[in-house]
Amino acid sequence: YLGSAPTATAANRGIEDRRIKLGCVMPGEPPAVFGDAMRRLSTAATYLYVDGSRYWYGTQPTVTKLAEDRAEQLRRDPDKIAEEIGKRLRSDLKSQGDFRRIHITPQSGADVADDMDARLVVLSVEQPYSKDASNRAQAAATSILEARGNAPRLYRNTLSFLAVDQTRLQDLDEAVRRYCAWKSIHDDRNMLNLDPHQVRQAETQMAAAEGAVIARLPEAFQWLLVPVQVDPSAIVTWEVFRLTGQDALALRASKKLKSEELLVHVMAGTRLRHELDSVPLWRGDHVSLGQLQEDFARYQYLPRLTSPEVVVAAVKDGLGQMLWREEGFAYADGFDESAQQYRGLRCGRPVHIIDDRAGLAVKPTIALAQEERLKPVPAPIPEGSGAYGVTVTAAGGNAGSGLEEGPTGGQVPFLTQARPAPLRYYGTADLDPSRVGRDAGRIAEEVIAHLSGLMNAEVKVTIEIEASLPEGVPENVLRTVTENSRTLKFTVSGFEKSNE
Repeated sequence: YLGSAPTATAANRGIEDRRIKLGCVMPGEPPAVFGDAMRRLSTAATYLYVDGSRYWYGTQPTVTKLAEDRAEQLRRDPDKIAEEIGKRLRSDLKSQGDFRRIHITPQSGADVADDMDARLVVLSVEQPYSKDASNRAQAAATSILEARGNAPRLYRNTLSFLAVDQTRLQDLDEAVRRYCAWKSIHDDRNMLNLDPHQVRQAETQMAAAEGAVIARLPEAFQWLLVPVQVDPSAIVTWEVFRLTGQDALALRASKKLKSEELLVHVMAGTRLRHELDSVPLWRGDHVSLGQLQEDFARYQYLPRLTSPEVVVAAVKDGLGQMLWREEGFAYADGFDESAQQYRGLRCGRPVHIIDDRAGLAVKPTIALAQEERLKPVPAPIPEGSGAYGVTVTAAGGNAGSGLEEGPTGGQVPFLTQARPAPLRYYGTADLDPSRVGRDAGRIAEEVIAHLSGLMNAEVKVTIEIEASLPEGVPENVLRTVTENSRTLKFTVSGFEKSNE
């Protein structure tokens, strides 16, 4: 107070905080306590002015009192506070982590889509979490989980919920009200006829209030609620986790779920086979990929997947297993009901899956039985037929019976050469220039892989490019193609000029 008196020789008004501490602190007392007291006083006192590290009292009220009044008035306008918190949440939740979608403060279950992707539902501040068994956050999460509007929710194994702490909500509400109050003063600075010092004070206080909001938002939204079902006969219970760390809210939530094995982004084929056998998920001797995707999205006793693509990747992994009979499965394009057999059945090798819903995962025993049943039976070679693979036609006596007359007029059986196996394959295909990678990949999987898998096979693949360029080739393209062809070690390459 004494330092507030103006002096003729002072370049600035007021007294520095270090001189205030020097005059107040007694031996043994920590100076930081007095610094904190000065900062608190500057935000509450009506006539105390602050400019950097200098403090002084004035005869006119400061804008601090006006900010306090406006912050108090905002208690009667909770919608504005909720709108500001929602804006802060949307900014923080731009980083979605492993979630495919985030629903921010939905009004009801009708606002949460019923999809098969993993999603995070952020409950509103009107539904805080507390230790009480009947807290509003868990009640709201249960309502959203069970129904979407008036219809029951199908894909329940996709949702996780983030709720605000009931105790920390008060601190967040106070910080947001203070920020909104200082922001309104700064926006109305011309109407309020603020002097330059008051404008700087409003800017400083607004920045400090915004920093408090940024710090308190993740502290408040710290509860992750996850529905869990141990087995098909058990009831659904709620696992509650406190989130910590410096990441964005969605990143914290997805990391916590993955560490607790409650969110799976990669699943091995052996794990899928285990679920197929233990639940079981087979529909008879097979199950479609689309049905598997729906099962994992529906039933909460199954692993929670980030997306249906995880199932497709697990199927591909199971098809390429060396021990696919014991730990994997076979794959078929479909099932012919009339013939009672699978179409496009493949066993024990990787498959390029085009339709990720119509394909079938087939039990290994059933697939092997069909392969054995449809395996072509070679013609038997009688003993003593020689080393040239010949067969003896059964004897008869008349024309066309497979007998020839011998030199003595008798009849002897004639020998027929068996059909030799092909020893060479060749093929030519035209590729779409805009999708060379796709077409070449399909040729590699569907043709080359089968040939190179044969014992002692020597497979040679040659790419031939022919381009007709009626408008001519620019100089830069000519240099680029020529240099790249040389770098890629083309055996033959070059440009040709017209005969004219």
